[in-house]
Amino acid sequence: MATAAVGTAPWRLWCHLSCPAFCRSRLPFSPFPASPRRPHQRLAIRKRTPPEASPSPSSSSFRRRTVCFFSSDGNSSGPSSAASSPTSASPSTSPSAEELYLYNTMTKQREAFRPRVPGKVGMYVCGVTTYDLSHIGHARAYVTFDVLYRYLRHLGYEVCYVRNFTDVDDKDPLTLSSRFCEEFHADMAHLQCLPPSVEPKVSEHINQIIDMIKEIFDNGYAYMIDGDVYFTVDKFPSYGKLSGRKLEDNRAGERVSVDSRKQNPADFALWKSAKPGEPQWESPWGPGRPGWHIECSAMSKTYLGYSFDIHGGGWTSCAACRSSRINYWVHNGFVTVDSEKMSKSLGNFFTIRQVIDLYHPLALRLFLLGTHYRSPINHSDSHLETASDRLFYIYQTLVDCEEFLGWRAEGSLKDSLPVSTRDCINKFRAEFKNSMADDLHTPVLLAAFSDPLKTINDLLHTRKGRKQELRAESLVALEREIRKALTVLGLMPSSYSEVLLELRDKALRRAGLTEEQVLQKIVDRTSARKNQQYETSDEIRKELAAVGIALMDAPDGTTWRPGIPLRLEEHVAPPA
Repeated sequence: MATAAVGTAPWRLWCHLSCPAFCRSRLPFSPFPASPRRPHQRLAIRKRTPPEASPSPSSSSFRRRTVCFFSSDGNSSGPSSAASSPTSASPSTSPSAEELYLYNTMTKQREAFRPRVPGKVGMYVCGVTTYDLSHIGHARAYVTFDVLYRYLRHLGYEVCYVRNFTDVDDKDPLTLSSRFCEEFHADMAHLQCLPPSVEPKVSEHINQIIDMIKEIFDNGYAYMIDGDVYFTVDKFPSYGKLSGRKLEDNRAGERVSVDSRKQNPADFALWKSAKPGEPQWESPWGPGRPGWHIECSAMSKTYLGYSFDIHGGGWTSCAACRSSRINYWVHNGFVTVDSEKMSKSLGNFFTIRQVIDLYHPLALRLFLLGTHYRSPINHSDSHLETASDRLFYIYQTLVDCEEFLGWRAEGSLKDSLPVSTRDCINKFRAEFKNSMADDLHTPVLLAAFSDPLKTINDLLHTRKGRKQELRAESLVALEREIRKALTVLGLMPSSYSEVLLELRDKALRRAGLTEEQVLQKIVDRTSARKNQQYETSDEIRKELAAVGIALMDAPDGTTWRPGIPLRLEEHVAPPA
């Protein structure tokens, strides 16, 4: 089930069908249970890379699985290979004293986060339907929940993060869906999204889906017509409560197909009878395939039970049963393009691949984090240019810091820090804690980087900074604090220098120039200045600035760095 909210897409009429109103079987709660029918069944848990390291697109970490046992009380046990996984070998199962508040879509208010089991969190996020490359709406959703995942782990929670693949639909065969699963993995790796604990596929959980449909059918909440099984919304008055829409407001044909055979136009298919060319499985109602409404319900029940902590997705997956036992419903906002709805019909539809072909993936991630996750976000070249420029500044500052500290032995540094540095660090720590605890307010945290980065640049490049006592100690401490925050945001690269080179390459591609051409322009400008041809010199600078190449003059010569093209600067808001 695709979750990325794009433009003003129709409300999804999905109801979380794994609530006790429909299904009779009940489980003792555990955020990490095995199958409800076999409480000690082996679960396939993906090995995760540490938060500090990002998986490469071809990394086998996306495919390797390790076995872990989870008992019904939520405690993990089993072979040592399982115990060595990041999930089950958490350094502490007790979270830190830091508070976290999340906006709960169900209650329409900000609530203190309290997991059902102390120290453990069960989180389910609706995944993509794998019939095409993922777009920037998907990027928005999965970057959002990657930050939540990282922050929960930062607080000390042991998190079981489940994100599904809807690899069964009426568009493409399973072989093509499998290909797009891998393409999605590559996109997520580029964006430095950590792999979830479990990634179930619909095609591998048909039995669980059929079992759930049978329970719903036996309880009188579904009916069959010619091999199709429909959920009857009239028997459930609370249907759609999460979205805030009344049943009578839903229009037939929006995400629920028009069918004169149905008892109510809003009734939706739980099971669809087989059609030529579509994948199909045997069922009590004849051959067919699941309807997309039921899939996430069955898979979340399989891995997290009927009751768990967080259910996440885009606003288009926003509907639920009142009696479902999920503590926090978290949804991200829409994506628009140049303030218009993003859609293929308008010609403004962008895949992640199209964007990162011109902009660094971490610039896209920074852009997405620059707007609070629940607010609509407007995709535009000017915003991506701003994010790219800011990212270059952050990493260039940290590279300069590394180069200065590189020749100094760590043992030669003192333990003390100047008062001004301690004050700067304490302020940044407080802003980090307060902004992240306040419903993941990442824009506020990104703005808070300004002070420690400026302090580093002052220590490195100003006369007063060079004379400051304990200069190296200050730089080490400041860089360490920035690195910790970048890690939680998923913006910590394996190499600052490598990303800077990649940012330069992307800027050249957007400008339509090569490195050699830019260097020749610098030579021509230097010659013009020597010959006092200042008008020619200024023209060369403006020509390059117009396409996003900024020249920087220094006593030892002229260099260049990526900049915001002049044509876009008027659309860029001043930095916070």
